[in-house]
Amino acid sequence: MVLACIASLIGYGVLFGFVLDRPLDLAWLRVQIEAKLAHGAALPSPKLVILAGSNGPYSHRCAVIGPLLHMPCVNAGVAVGVGLDYLFARWTPLLRARDVVYLPMEEQQYARSADATEVGPDAAIMFRHDWRTLAKLPTTRWLGAFFAFDLPAAATSVVETAAASAGIADARATGAETNAWGDHVGHTRDKAEANAGVLAAMLPMHETADAVARGGGAAVIARFVREASAHGVRVIGGLPTGFADSPPPPATIAAIREIYEANGGTFAALSNLSRYPRADFYDSPDHLNEEAQIAHSRAIAALLAERLTGVAVSAR
Repeated sequence: MVLACIASLIGYGVLFGFVLDRPLDLAWLRVQIEAKLAHGAALPSPKLVILAGSNGPYSHRCAVIGPLLHMPCVNAGVAVGVGLDYLFARWTPLLRARDVVYLPMEEQQYARSADATEVGPDAAIMFRHDWRTLAKLPTTRWLGAFFAFDLPAAATSVVETAAASAGIADARATGAETNAWGDHVGHTRDKAEANAGVLAAMLPMHETADAVARGGGAAVIARFVREASAHGVRVIGGLPTGFADSPPPPATIAAIREIYEANGGTFAALSNLSRYPRADFYDSPDHLNEEAQIAHSRAIAALLAERLTGVAVSAR
């Protein structure tokens, strides 16, 4: 019985670690992460790295912010749900003294539990494609990655592999909507009109100050801020974009600020707290449409310039 259990675990590990894959469902995440890392690795220092969930690429534009700050820039954000410890482990080796990391993290990133992180999409990606990074993470992440698969995952892998072999591809993996800086592009105000009804009906939820302060994501971010700051990297926390009619509670903002300032980083927020009319959004409260993304990026560039130099700069 014991030998049978051991044999089944070995077979499971070989199957999901070397044979089965998710070339449609997960490939776009892996392709985007790798492309952004490659761009970041090619940039000279000091450089600016913007890191968050999808709020990063949808609502911020390195192609605007970088030139205004006279700094090379990479928009490293991908999606909420990808483990922050995984992303930090990938980006930390590329950071040098005097680099700047701006973190306009979504509220749920702070409150996300360690359990949820351990079985996120990056767990499957690491177990199949990136054991080197997985080896750097705590053993709980090894177990989460090993047991990130089930029978439906196996069936899905077979179907996706067959579809990929037949020439079917996930359009997200082509990078057609991502520019060379890692920004999302093409999500124009005109295209957003199709989502107007959905945006009008959305009721954003905000994390409490306690959920932020005690969250597993907050602990991961705090550790990154400490370690990066100790190596001369400037870490600046910020706020994600959101609806003007649904601002985050002041206590929640204070809890977010404390994570950065208590660990060697700084925190900077626009006077409007990055809140905009619903007409400025594309398909969610985290995603500005392209025109608003550009305007917001100019304001963020001025904010970062003031924080980095101590001199007020107008957003133009």
